[in-house]
Amino acid sequence: MGEIQKYKDLIGRRVADDDLEELAVDLLRAAVANKGNWTGLWDGVLARVHDLPPQARSRIADGLVTQYHSAQAGPNARENALILLGIVSRDLPPHDRLAAERVALLDGISRHHSFWYGARYEHLIEAELAAGRPIAPAVVATVRRSVLHAYQNEDLPRTAKKLTEPPLNVGEAWAEQALRDAAGDSEWQALLAHTATATAAKPNAKWDQRATALIAALGPDRVRETALPWLALAGRPRTFELERGPYEPDVNSAYDPYNANALRGLAWLVSLLPAHPDTARALGALVETSLKKVAGLGPRNPKVANAGVNALARIDSEAALAELARLATRVTYKNTLKLLDAALEARAAALGLSREEIEELAVPAYGLTEVGRAEHRLGEVTAVLEVQGSRAVLTWRNASGKPVKSVPAAVRRDHAEDVKELKAAAKDIDKMLSAQSERLDRQFLADRTWSWATWRERYLDHPLVGTLARRLLWTVDGTTVGYADGAPRTLADVPVTEGTEVRLWHPVDHAPAEIVAWRDWLERHGVTQPFKQAHREVYLLTDAERSTGTYSNRFAAHILRQHQFHSLAAVRGWRNKLRLAVDDEAPPPRRDLPRWGLRAEYWVEGDGGEDYSDITDSGTFLRLRTDQVRFYPIDAPENWAHCAGGEYRMWLRDGADPVDPLPLTDIPPLVLSEVLRDVDLFVGVASVGNDPTWQDGGPGGRFQEYWTSYGFGELNQSAETRRLLLDRLIPRLAIADRCTLEGRFLHVKGDRHTYKIHLGSGNILRTPNDQYLCIVPKSNPATPQTGYLPYEGDRMLAVILSKAMMLAADTRITDPTILSQL
Repeated sequence: MGEIQKYKDLIGRRVADDDLEELAVDLLRAAVANKGNWTGLWDGVLARVHDLPPQARSRIADGLVTQYHSAQAGPNARENALILLGIVSRDLPPHDRLAAERVALLDGISRHHSFWYGARYEHLIEAELAAGRPIAPAVVATVRRSVLHAYQNEDLPRTAKKLTEPPLNVGEAWAEQALRDAAGDSEWQALLAHTATATAAKPNAKWDQRATALIAALGPDRVRETALPWLALAGRPRTFELERGPYEPDVNSAYDPYNANALRGLAWLVSLLPAHPDTARALGALVETSLKKVAGLGPRNPKVANAGVNALARIDSEAALAELARLATRVTYKNTLKLLDAALEARAAALGLSREEIEELAVPAYGLTEVGRAEHRLGEVTAVLEVQGSRAVLTWRNASGKPVKSVPAAVRRDHAEDVKELKAAAKDIDKMLSAQSERLDRQFLADRTWSWATWRERYLDHPLVGTLARRLLWTVDGTTVGYADGAPRTLADVPVTEGTEVRLWHPVDHAPAEIVAWRDWLERHGVTQPFKQAHREVYLLTDAERSTGTYSNRFAAHILRQHQFHSLAAVRGWRNKLRLAVDDEAPPPRRDLPRWGLRAEYWVEGDGGEDYSDITDSGTFLRLRTDQVRFYPIDAPENWAHCAGGEYRMWLRDGADPVDPLPLTDIPPLVLSEVLRDVDLFVGVASVGNDPTWQDGGPGGRFQEYWTSYGFGELNQSAETRRLLLDRLIPRLAIADRCTLEGRFLHVKGDRHTYKIHLGSGNILRTPNDQYLCIVPKSNPATPQTGYLPYEGDRMLAVILSKAMMLAADTRITDPTILSQL
């Protein structure tokens, strides 16, 4: 504070001594003292300067120009001189000092995401405006983004309000396309300007009224056809990159925050158009794009995602309801999921249905006229839309019924809209199949029952869901049935034509011999299940768990990649809080089971190393250590522990009594099995032991022992299931004579070496002396052709088989990284 007063006093003395040129030097020294941050009490120094008579300020300005051109001036001094020049010259008669240099500085600012208001760059903008020159769009964008900072002075927003052109910030593909489409058209310009005013959580009546008038002026069809392609471009790479500062999130993958408001407004606006499948499709895609993770930031922009959900909820159409139901199975971000739940609950209440029923009824047929199939006649050609496994395939037949490889030219010309809609339907089916498969996989713990007629209508005979339901096992009045040859059938292939109560089948309720018999039945009928059901892992109580009584240590002492675990937990319906390397506490990852009145907990803690070096730039632990699995009544007080480790303790509020964990023997076998299966999945996917590049034990080698024990140790339940499947698959492989299963490994005989592939981690040892062989799999390896597979979705199975195929022909390997290890 004393230094600030010193400069205030210095101003008075320089004025009294008529030494104003030297005052310019003093101000530059002040800029060094405050590091160019003219906030707080330093603002009083600038106020004293600005209160000087115009003639005095003009002399100070001349002095700043002199200092700018001084041989001793460096880049920081020149920037400070330009900013101070803008401040002292404000409201002076036009005298365009250092104009070219000012424009060059502004050009540099345009490559930044934003700037701190204390830098006072707005005075450079004001100087340009006073000179009658337009501000470059990229500079306008930086100013607008800077205004959105939580802290700001009055000058910056005042300047920003003068920058009305362009109506959107440049730099994003969608915004630049919108600006091109709106160029020279005042009505489109007005629409874009109105979308940028969407700063609230929801539109009010006044906002909607204005939007409706703008739509009417342009025409609803024209607005839809023009605006929906803008939404499709949201999230594309920036048209020019911004410089990323230290500790900043990945600003080039995030939305421009000013344009994000416009995206919200655009979502609200299109929901006012007449209902159309394209609108619902575009809004659903916007929600997913807006929730994609960005490094250092998290979800790209939840506010835009929420606007998309609110927009879908306002549209009264089958397509919009379908998108809401699909998103409810895909979205894991808590606040957006709440909005989705509320929208579906509201729709269900309006129709007098339960939430589960509305989700079932929301699945459209997408033009399929029978289960998994539709034919559309377009002139002389027939389009066949067919579900094959987990994806939709669109094929074409000519007038004679012979397949053709691509869309005939006449069809593209005469039926362009039909072709477009068929291709869109195929994409929609792919997305919905994935969503419905996940929904069905979660039904085990929902413990739903259906009447025979309802089950047939919503599942078995539904044009889309039927392609999944007919590949699953069900129980009808206690009798297990599978679908084959046009009817539900028993293990003896006897058709079942009626029943009272239908449930989804789970192996925990059945004897091992019956489970094996149904696996044989599925194989005999060539049924590939959409997820593990007949081959589903079953987790029964062990003697160790009976001994511990209230907790399971089956999945303790593992090292997991935190972010991968966090994402996977959310997909499986668990609630989790990322552990930060700060003095904070968090509850354990938990899954609420309302049907059973239970809450499952998986105790974890952050692991940042002794020096906390294993954290992200944002302070999040990269890895977790795992501990117990416990069960509590669903309404029991939560347990909390320090993020970096320590004892979990129950947080008791308002005099509540502590609640003991429940004995594992009291947990229904189905619940225990499914919860432990989730936890096994978390470990199996997120463990650092699965990383083939960690043979050195990771940072400092401190995980070497764990990596070795996990990567080549005893098999978990899912790996045991994989082993049983490989025992049946290997005889069908082209390399069967080179493969044998022994214990935990698939042995593969190559021409150079013999290899052992671990059935849990996929890690490889080779002769001689069990040397480690590092082969990093592709992100989505294709399963080699093996003929029949009983279920979809086992990525590690695909990794193991693809490695086996490669190593059996090791003399054909050309990858230099692999060859160097052979």
